[in-house]
Amino acid sequence: MQNNYDYNIIGIDGGGTRTRGVLFSRGQFSVQVKSGTTRIGAVGVGESSERLLNVISDLCEQGNIDSAELDAVVIGLAGVWLEDEKKRSTKLLKTLARSQNMALNDLLVTSDAELAVEGAFEGGNGIVMIVGTGSIAVGRVGPDKLVRCGGWGIELDDEGSGAWIGREGLTAVVRALDGRGKYTKLAEILASINPSIMIDEPRTIVKAYFERAFEYHNLSPLVMKSAEEGDEVCLDIIQRSSLHLIELLKALYHHFKTKTVHVSLMGGIMDANTLLARMIHEEIKKDNRFQVIVPKGTPLDGAIAMGKRLINEIDNEL
Repeated sequence: MQNNYDYNIIGIDGGGTRTRGVLFSRGQFSVQVKSGTTRIGAVGVGESSERLLNVISDLCEQGNIDSAELDAVVIGLAGVWLEDEKKRSTKLLKTLARSQNMALNDLLVTSDAELAVEGAFEGGNGIVMIVGTGSIAVGRVGPDKLVRCGGWGIELDDEGSGAWIGREGLTAVVRALDGRGKYTKLAEILASINPSIMIDEPRTIVKAYFERAFEYHNLSPLVMKSAEEGDEVCLDIIQRSSLHLIELLKALYHHFKTKTVHVSLMGGIMDANTLLARMIHEEIKKDNRFQVIVPKGTPLDGAIAMGKRLINEIDNEL
């Protein structure tokens, strides 16, 4: 059996906004790279696979190893849950890799949320709530059971997420312009950062959106900034966001037999100590069923741990 020190493992955390990859070699994280989103729902399975292969290629090149020397590659993708989705990505990645003379032997594709749970609790029990472009809570109950709440995508749900906040902010702007809602200075801010938007011609907002001048999650920082500066409409959006996110935790609580459940908070919005992040911490403090803990590791740590497990399972079968 190969010694842990000799493993070459690539772990990739493919989120809704950015993708991070790491090469674990000679017993340590030797190389890290970042790139844009590889979320299938945003770029399609083909483009996602191409981007992932570029990350793998960059890691191998910077780590001065050949892809044939990789013992395992573990990839977590935002929005991937169904086995069919995992198999489709796995098959396409291997096909594209062969066409580029790359070797991807032991490849595991799963959800980015599963990497986060693995990293946060090192195989133990608890709930990870990830708040970034999307929102989801995933819990580990026992060694083999994962439970989830949220993560449906902005088209159906993702309440409380960066995309949801941005969409609610945009809705508030057009309601105010119509006279159906309260004034929000978000309209002027939006126009100031995008020259194609003219408040005296409100339909330019629709045109800018469909031309992809911005996406919902791009507006989230503007909504939070306006909320912190006292805009009542934006503050209401952030408050509602925090309540929606707490609902995710409450919905998962009944799966646990312990009186208090550990919760780890992750994602761009939580990591940046935003107004929403502070509200979430305050809301959790009011509920003695939950205790916020610092993650023991990152999603990339989780990917490497899963890679080691994959290698050991294969070794045991030989």
